[in-house]
Amino acid sequence: MSKKEKEVNNVPETEANLDEVMRKYDRESNTRVWQGVPALIIKILAAVFSVYCIYMTLFSTAMPEVRLPLFMGFILILGFLTYPIKKGFPKPNHLPWYDIIIMAVGSSAYFYFAINAMNLIERQNRINDMDIVMGIIGILALIELCRRAVGIPILCVAGALLVYTFIKQASYGGSAHTIIRSVIHTLFYTTNGVIGTPVSVCYSYIILFIIFGAFLERTGIANYFISFANRVAGWSSGGPAKVAVISSALCGMVSGSSVGNTVTTGSFTIPMMKKTGYKPEFAGAVEASASTGGQIMPPIMGAAAFLMAEYIGIPYAQVALKAILPAFLYFAGIFIAVHLEAKKLNLKGIPRHELPKWSYLGRFCYLILPLVMLVWLVSSGSKTMNFSAALSILAAIIVGFIHFFHDHAAGEEGEQKTSIGQALNLACKKTLKNTVDALEAGGKSGISVAVACGMAGIIAGCITSTGLASTLINAIVSLAKDVTIIGLVLTMLCCIVLGMGVPTTANYCIMAATTAPILIKLGFPAVAAHFFVFYFGIVADITPPVALAAYAGSAIAKSNPMKTGINATKLAIAAFVVPYIFAYSPLMLFEGDNITFFTVAQVALSALVGLFGIAAALNGYLFSKLNPIFRLLLVGGGVCMMIPGTLTDVIGLGVIAAVCVAQKMLSKNARPAAA
Repeated sequence: MSKKEKEVNNVPETEANLDEVMRKYDRESNTRVWQGVPALIIKILAAVFSVYCIYMTLFSTAMPEVRLPLFMGFILILGFLTYPIKKGFPKPNHLPWYDIIIMAVGSSAYFYFAINAMNLIERQNRINDMDIVMGIIGILALIELCRRAVGIPILCVAGALLVYTFIKQASYGGSAHTIIRSVIHTLFYTTNGVIGTPVSVCYSYIILFIIFGAFLERTGIANYFISFANRVAGWSSGGPAKVAVISSALCGMVSGSSVGNTVTTGSFTIPMMKKTGYKPEFAGAVEASASTGGQIMPPIMGAAAFLMAEYIGIPYAQVALKAILPAFLYFAGIFIAVHLEAKKLNLKGIPRHELPKWSYLGRFCYLILPLVMLVWLVSSGSKTMNFSAALSILAAIIVGFIHFFHDHAAGEEGEQKTSIGQALNLACKKTLKNTVDALEAGGKSGISVAVACGMAGIIAGCITSTGLASTLINAIVSLAKDVTIIGLVLTMLCCIVLGMGVPTTANYCIMAATTAPILIKLGFPAVAAHFFVFYFGIVADITPPVALAAYAGSAIAKSNPMKTGINATKLAIAAFVVPYIFAYSPLMLFEGDNITFFTVAQVALSALVGLFGIAAALNGYLFSKLNPIFRLLLVGGGVCMMIPGTLTDVIGLGVIAAVCVAQKMLSKNARPAAA
């Protein structure tokens, strides 16, 4: 990257400050501090684990009852080596005796399962006391690691369901020993519990894509995305906020964390927005809402796309395709709000001469080739997802080598130009180091995802074994009766509450098991139901009171956390509106019998105009300050545009157009008077 590009993407926040923010709002960042030889050992262990995952995923033919417990056993070892018992800055190179015991005993329970898998399958639910003890140990160790790596909210859900499961089993009669044996067998020794669908998908696909994302980050693609966003929108009114929206959408494709995405891109964009003139609460909210949207951005969607494909039973490529239009509308809604705020405050953009040149972007466009290659391989169906991810990782290594060679040969790392031989030597060394670093980062990042998937498996197992899903479905269906909008609203509230503080993958697993069946029972298509609950589970990251992404953005912006969360919720209004549109009009998800270019375009354009009306009303500005009557009319017109149907579209368009014309005339008349 040239000196000018570095100046444009300057990071005012120090690494120490960002680390503090991540530790406060992101459980995954509360890790042990290893130094010297212990740090090298942990690095090698994490890298070897990543290689093991790649090898086993591609070549292992063992049955799931062997592969998945082994995977979870290694996760527990790496997890307890990584996460301390409490938050904060732990003592360097310190591993307490009790953590060693929990790590050894907890992982041994999963290895015991893997070693005795065939025998346990043959005995079915006739497990002995030793099996029961090992199952209890395995579940308790997983719960403790979940508390450390993921957080309390998901444990509250799992704990309540576990209590309900035991009560339900007790209602059937039988001794305490029989009840415990039945529950432990279901939740630990079958594929309806810990090693259920979420862990299976995590092992098969998600881990590989997490490793791929770690390699992508180390090729410099994040800086490239930010430079691209600067070039595209940095010059316009309030440019830095638009840069935040675009860069967060692009970086979010390879990020599985709303908080992580907020801190990573926010360290660049939030100070730039504040410098431009945006209020701190607004700057933090823009980054938080855009970063949260990264979780719904295809092709990876915070790894939830793979789970969704498994649950719905459609190819992954179709899931990514169906997510395009809703994601576009989500970011378009934020972009419109940001533009109106910039106009209201009369903010300027970054001078064009300070922006990255198109020649620079063209010269380094090869950085996105691994991502393009992945999308092409998966969408074409020529290779399996596992093999596609492995090839894309190899492509990322090659691209990284080319990038490092170019930097050293051209002298763009603050060094003098070197000879071809020296540049090759330096590039090889840096590529090797980055490969090990990426494997380490991928292995460690996979811990929290795998643990969350394991807990999601327990939750799904409790719901399935007790029939709670049917009870919940029947309760909401009876409340909604024939008014489906009531069912949608109640489901939305359930998703927001259940999704608070829960990582993306586990979030979707919970929603797919508990709330998606409600909408399917109400008559909505399965695809629309799963997208609906996924969207509302994700927006919990910016919806107060547990708006972790918004609070992380406020920490960087040094703003009021609650005001930042409220602003983020307003900015992400599309996330609260678009799901209702595709619930009633699945055309937006390319579902239905009468799909044509015209019908899809009509739904998309009407939704976009409706979002414009609602965003302007919430912002209170359109050419000039809006009066309350015009704001109400814009909301009404926007809602009409959202309701499927030509008549409502015509009414909504007429109202919004009339308000725009009237407001334009009023603003023109106000200028001479002010002069």
